[in-house]
Amino acid sequence: MPKSITKVLIANRGEIALRINRACHELGLSTVAVYSTADADSLHVKFADESVCIGPPQPRESYLNIHALLSAAEVTGADAVHPGYGFLSENAQFARACADMGLLFIGPSADSIQRMGNKIQAKETVAKAGVPLLPSVKLASSDGKPVSESDVKAQAKEMGYPVLIKAANGGGGRGMKIVREESELMKLLEIARSESKAAFGSDEVFIEKYCVEPRHIEFQILGDKQGHLIHLGERDCSIQRRHQKILEETPSPAMTPQLREKMGASAIAAASAVDYATAGTIEFLVDKDKNYYFLEMNTRIQVEHPITEMVTGVDLLREQILTAMGESLKIKQKDVVMKGHSIECRVTAEDPKTFAPSPGRISLFHPPMGYGVRLESTACSDYFVSPYYDSMISKLIVHADTRDLAIAKMREALKEFVILGVKTSIPLHLKILDSQDFREGRYTTKFLETFV
Repeated sequence: MPKSITKVLIANRGEIALRINRACHELGLSTVAVYSTADADSLHVKFADESVCIGPPQPRESYLNIHALLSAAEVTGADAVHPGYGFLSENAQFARACADMGLLFIGPSADSIQRMGNKIQAKETVAKAGVPLLPSVKLASSDGKPVSESDVKAQAKEMGYPVLIKAANGGGGRGMKIVREESELMKLLEIARSESKAAFGSDEVFIEKYCVEPRHIEFQILGDKQGHLIHLGERDCSIQRRHQKILEETPSPAMTPQLREKMGASAIAAASAVDYATAGTIEFLVDKDKNYYFLEMNTRIQVEHPITEMVTGVDLLREQILTAMGESLKIKQKDVVMKGHSIECRVTAEDPKTFAPSPGRISLFHPPMGYGVRLESTACSDYFVSPYYDSMISKLIVHADTRDLAIAKMREALKEFVILGVKTSIPLHLKILDSQDFREGRYTTKFLETFV
């Protein structure tokens, strides 16, 4: 039976908190914003029906503080929690704690998060579903005993260098090392373990065949509690710096109808393997020969979800809330049609040449407006970009009938986007859009390494 809810606590900040707030209000639900002392004047706080301060600026004492979030839900009478993305959105402990308190967690089950949160376990799970994987080496046997150094070297050699060491319980490039020859392997393995322990509280790592200059392509998944699963096409996220996405587009210029059908089927198979029942993303690497390999699953809404909304007409936040309440998906796979082309640029408070953070107060904020232009942001004139959180100021999204028109629309929108008081990545985005390789769709995850 669908679970009726009336009040949603939004366990996040910034533009995603504002986006969730809007989706809740459109569905007739009241909202509770949480905020650190650094965010007291933020728009996500002003537009929510209620707000609760949950601690000082440091994330571990506020937005990552499970006890503070659950206390805020209790004192306000919230009956549901939406985690957004980042922070605790993929934390199985938080999802389980919400369920234990009788709060509806608007996201996947704690079990789904846990099974897909560990990359080794995730690879084993999707392999059973027939999803293609890159060759890999586990560093512990099934009974937990470490594999000998000689066996590790032998297996890595058999795969062929270069290989990639990856953290099993994290992402974002931390705990990740490229090994180009055997003499580097054990030294880099120890460094990766140390970084992983510091960043994620676990030194579990594994070794995977390194895919040279791939494209990073992800598929948007949507499921319900009745067992229905669909995909809403792909997003090309290959424009990255240190594994952090900068610009995304859909459809991918590298995609063919046949490849989309195959990858979409694999994405659904991967999600089905963990009984997935909400919005999520299956990420793949695609090599130059259009072979694709499972990378990971993001068990949450993604930063770049708006471009999928633009080309499919599906409100992902609305569907995420409704399916969490137990409603069936009204959309079938045959109903999903990708119309036109959409691009998202993540506008950050960073020096466009050095990428150094540029926190500070925005003295003037004048966003672009017009047909096919969408902005997701909580910034405004006199807004303070805090040094405590991600440097993203806004997500600028455009939609047009063709890719060429979308590029032209984005260029003009960026030129009209005035942000004074802090340095921004707008000049970098304009440089990317003017690149011949980008305009012709000839780019990989290595694009920025030679471009800037």
